Order: sequence, then structure tokens, then C-alpha cells
Amino acid sequence: MRRVTVTVSGRVQGVGFRWSTRGEATRRGLAGWVRNRDDGTVEAELEGADDDVEDMVTWLHHGPGSAEVAGVVVAEITPTGETGFRQR
Repeated sequence: MRRVTVTVSGRVQGVGFRWSTRGEATRRGLAGWVRNRDDGTVEAELEGADDDVEDMVTWLHHGPGSAEVAGVVVAEITPTGETGFRQR
């Protein structure tokens, strides 16, 4: 089990990024959340099987077609056993 926090920068707000992230994370069976931050970035915490988390992080490097991702910062954090994925 692995949990990461991810911050995505670029044109990632107002383009369906959180909605798409929730769908992709749910499809992969991941737990966690995604939210917009006041600084214009999108932040997410993802928890699940190592391969599924890595696949999701790879997806976040491009996001939905309407987004323009400029950067992705990933940090490992302690898994919490959370279930379900929500959009904040």
C-alpha cells in the first residue's frame, strides 16, 4: 500500500481537472481526494496499490485534454487506510 501527495501546476483549474482526476482515481480503485488550491495549483492525495498509484501519477503529468500541466511534485506520505475518493 502506498500514499502520495501530489501538487500539479499549470493551467489546471477551470478545465475539469478535479472531475477527471476523481474519475481516473476511482477507475483505478484508489482512495483519497483532490482539491483546488488558492495558488492556482491542484493538490491530490492518492492511496492504493503501488502500481495503481504510479499509473495515476503518470496520468497527472498530462491530465485531461483541456489542461496544460507545467509541473508535478510528488511526496510519499504514510498510508491511512482511507476508502473512497472525493473531490473537495
